[in-house]
Amino acid sequence: MPKAKVKSAYVCQECGAEHAKWQGQCHACGEWNSLSRVTISPVAGSATSHQALGFAGVDAQIQKLSDVEALDTQRIGSGFNELDRVLGGGFVPGSVVLIGGDPGAGKSTLLLQACTKLATDHGVLYVTGEESLQQLALRAQRLKLPMDGLSVAAETRAEVIASHIAAQKPQVVVLDSVQVLQMEGLDSTPGSVTQVRETAAFFTRLAKQQDVVIILVGHITKEGGLAGPKVLEHMIDCFMMLDSPAGSRYRTLRGHKNRFGAVNELGVFAMTDLGMKEVANPSAIFLQRGEVDSPGSIATVTWEGTRPLLVELQALVDDVAGGHPKRVAVGLDQQRLAMHLAVLHRHCGITLGDQDVFANAVGGVRINETGADLAVLLAVLGSFRDRVLPRELIVFGELGLTGELRPVANGQERLREASKHGFKHAIVPFANRPKERIGNMTVHGVKTLAAALEVVSTL
Repeated sequence: MPKAKVKSAYVCQECGAEHAKWQGQCHACGEWNSLSRVTISPVAGSATSHQALGFAGVDAQIQKLSDVEALDTQRIGSGFNELDRVLGGGFVPGSVVLIGGDPGAGKSTLLLQACTKLATDHGVLYVTGEESLQQLALRAQRLKLPMDGLSVAAETRAEVIASHIAAQKPQVVVLDSVQVLQMEGLDSTPGSVTQVRETAAFFTRLAKQQDVVIILVGHITKEGGLAGPKVLEHMIDCFMMLDSPAGSRYRTLRGHKNRFGAVNELGVFAMTDLGMKEVANPSAIFLQRGEVDSPGSIATVTWEGTRPLLVELQALVDDVAGGHPKRVAVGLDQQRLAMHLAVLHRHCGITLGDQDVFANAVGGVRINETGADLAVLLAVLGSFRDRVLPRELIVFGELGLTGELRPVANGQERLREASKHGFKHAIVPFANRPKERIGNMTVHGVKTLAAALEVVSTL
């Protein structure tokens, strides 16, 4: 049998693109001095191996789509309703889940808690590559978790981990983390683009072949993105980020990719002495308004995945201390804030060119949708005119550049959620008016920003 040919290439450490020879700039991403030489030899289960033919390492068979039997897969519940919500109902057998987050956000804690719950009814293997088994046991004791049913191992070699999976045949496997895993035959250090890409591809095929759930823990860069090549997010089935706002004990788990559920789904947890605790009513956290009403505060309702979420927005308008006026948005799109101030000046004749404008979404939540546009502007105007807006007022709607208010998705569900929390008045786009009365709420449907300001003046 002839010996396999050893191949070398120059791989970009930023994007993972391969080049035949060294050059100063990567042609794929444009980064300078990011190429490093790696030696690649065929390894078991790699993309160059005979075992990697077709999907999940088997030869592909051409079939009619109508002939493929779509089986209802029984999901595996994690024991956390908030985690299952982000997953789309639980773990899907044969799927690969990637969870990232800041150091200390609680990734390992959350997964360890979930694994101890799963181990009561399912086979679970927790593989740690960043701490010893003694450290893992101490953390479990501190969190007062049951440790009888959970199998653990301290290993970084992908081939050895695969042999453990083949011998134990678990239903769920946690690999903490993907940046420390390594495969034999790759002349590169753990955490490099080549190692991360090959190990992720190796375990993705393994998950499909053995119908096992594999959960990968990923680190993030200083810019806040997932460390490693972008292809890592493409090959896995579900990608979640665990955010930890500075100084807050609350953690938000958001789904950025999910082949088996809705994206942008949000789960909320609280970090306690006994680990991560679910927050059943997140609106109560993000809507913690002070006892004294102040100008610049207003409530809105956003849509996160499949559920409404009530959030308090605050704004502060102040004279420019020196230089150019500032436009600062925390938890909101800063560019969109500047655009809306221009709309306010153009269509309502209110200029804030000599004022600093600050906007904040209370509680550390990040609002990614456009439904909070109207609420942000009304909070800004409330602070500018030093007027307190009614506490029982809820506002949502998308603002266009021509000053019109555009409807948002799931308007009826947003109003029902606000009514449950005691809101009596609502200002919404005209197209989002309910056909039937919702509780004791009075809904004002408006078509333009100017019409919304007239309604506010009457409340």
